[in-house]
Amino acid sequence: MQTPGSQSSLHRANLERVVRAVRLAGSLTQAEIARSTGLSAATVSNIVRELKDGGTVEVTDTSAGGRRARSVSLSGDAGIVIGVDFGHTHLRVAVGNLAHQVLAEQSAPLDVDASWADGFDRAETLVGELIAGIGVGLEKVIGVGLGVPGPIDVESGTLGSTAILPGWAGINPRQELSQRLGVPVYVDNDANLGALGELVWGSGRGVKDLAYIKVASGVGAGLVINGQIYRGPGGTAGEIGHITLDESGPVCRCGNRGCLETFAAARYVLPLLQSTHGPELTMERVVELAREGDPGCRRVIADVGRHVGSGVANLCNVLNPSRVVLGGSLAEAGELILAPIRESVGRYAIPSAARQLSVLTGSLGGRAEVLGALALVLSEMGDSTLLAGSPTLKLLPSVR
Repeated sequence: MQTPGSQSSLHRANLERVVRAVRLAGSLTQAEIARSTGLSAATVSNIVRELKDGGTVEVTDTSAGGRRARSVSLSGDAGIVIGVDFGHTHLRVAVGNLAHQVLAEQSAPLDVDASWADGFDRAETLVGELIAGIGVGLEKVIGVGLGVPGPIDVESGTLGSTAILPGWAGINPRQELSQRLGVPVYVDNDANLGALGELVWGSGRGVKDLAYIKVASGVGAGLVINGQIYRGPGGTAGEIGHITLDESGPVCRCGNRGCLETFAAARYVLPLLQSTHGPELTMERVVELAREGDPGCRRVIADVGRHVGSGVANLCNVLNPSRVVLGGSLAEAGELILAPIRESVGRYAIPSAARQLSVLTGSLGGRAEVLGALALVLSEMGDSTLLAGSPTLKLLPSVR
């Protein structure tokens, strides 16, 4: 009988530590693996050789700091992951491998609020089309990351606010998609997934503490603390859109008055301009006109930036992140909205927190959430699954 302190158990634990480090990073040199796991260079070299022989990792020659090095990534044959992102007006699906490479991606317009069943029907169809297009079947899918535009109740797995997606009341998105595809599904709200996407692939790379602010039909934040998404015990952390700015302000959909969302979200901002710019005006068009010099659109974007900056200042005072990444349609306004955000942060945040903060737009645009869905699977999946398929490793006891 194997015991937790036995050599084989220790070896298995070291194998999983190396696989986990590579899985989360996408690729690492052997020296980087040693630093991140605390294992010796010799131990890492032996483990990498064993994982390579078992088909779990691939090793390629590279350079680091001007010196020759060996880059280690999970095998492209080890499996694929899928990301599904439901927005209020769109559906995006992406397929990636365990080496953090995006293999296929597609988006489609969709009124998600109208029918949850139609949304999942379309998602199931798109997933099938994409994996067929790259020549694999569902048996190669390790997991699916699912993003929805609302908070997920941690205990029940259902959407926590029927005011955001009233047609989805009582629906458990994870169970619904898992039953349709027959694979594990991991679910989170769109702001958290945007944060993960930018952390792994975009403007958040290289930092461990950041806030991803998404300003679109609503306002939300994904919070990363010490490299991990912080969701709170009920799954509602980051609802920055419901910070009160004016107790006598407009009534918000949450039932309170003067929430940040009532001063920044598209449903409240667009009516300010539609009387002069037409009823078909969209936030994308507002940004386009502002960049062309339209004074009304510039004024509205600046006002939104100052209001968002007040919310960011509160985050700075409470959490002291090192970076704030702005996503959503307004991010395309660039400095037209970033400058007012920084102005409010400088005015309302603790000076030391404001000095340490960088505020920038996301580099992934509308892809942030679907790529974050891929990252969610890569961060949540177990390492024992990858090791179990190797004939040289599967006899080792699993360490929990």
